[in-house]
Amino acid sequence: MAAIRKWLLAGLLVLVPLTITIWLLNWFVATLDQTLQILPGNWHPDKLIGFHIPGFGVLLALAIVLTIGAVASNFLGRKLVSWWDALLSQIPIVRSIYSSVKQVSDTLFSENGNAFRKALLVQWPREGVWTIAFQTGSPGGDVVNHLAGDYLSVYVPTTPNPTGGYFVMLKKQDCIELKMSVDEALTYVISMGVVVPGSAANYKPK
Repeated sequence: MAAIRKWLLAGLLVLVPLTITIWLLNWFVATLDQTLQILPGNWHPDKLIGFHIPGFGVLLALAIVLTIGAVASNFLGRKLVSWWDALLSQIPIVRSIYSSVKQVSDTLFSENGNAFRKALLVQWPREGVWTIAFQTGSPGGDVVNHLAGDYLSVYVPTTPNPTGGYFVMLKKQDCIELKMSVDEALTYVISMGVVVPGSAANYKPK
């Protein structure tokens, strides 16, 4: 029985990551394949070839993104993007949503963007409980008029999905900067602490 249990666990360790990876890739490809619906019926690859080949939507989506990126990178394209931004900023409700999403995307995807600056160790959600967080900046606007001392803007991600989390402002003295990269810290969070960064120091809070 001990040998069977060992083989079962070894098999699960191989199959579970592989199955989840294949499922995610299949979902990703199937989602992007919906991009093909924008093509005229006569141009649809399924009709031209006679059968469906998964992945054509990925190529089309990539081509669309590259084309838009190339156009937006030149002088005329930047003018068009500025005109488009100005147009959307005049539409009530839409401007609030668009401006917020644009600021986040500019931070995440621009070459000079730095969404997560440092990996931190903070006490959350109460004193004595520690978790990984990320410094996103410093408080600004009217907020600073109501905070006494040095504070940091901190994002506390949830596990295993780091895209959901909490934005909090913590005292700088209560945040411990970790000797690990942001990528290592994200891996640590996503794996629920199973994958320990090899280069991380054994940081013990005082």
